[in-house]
Amino acid sequence: MSIKDRAKATAKNIEGKIQEAVGNITDNPKAQLEGQAKQVEAKVRHTTENIKDEIKKIVDQ
Repeated sequence: MSIKDRAKATAKNIEGKIQEAVGNITDNPKAQLEGQAKQVEAKVRHTTENIKDEIKKIVDQ
């Protein structure tokens, strides 16, 4: 588990949520989609870290 990678993913998620909200407020579909894409990227990063953690647990047994 990399705390640094998890922190980056969390930051990317927050950035995406803000960008999507700004897109909603300004009625900017491009900003909305970019914000949503960043949130998906963050979910993928978190899932990757979870898989790494599970593999490490198996290997360490």
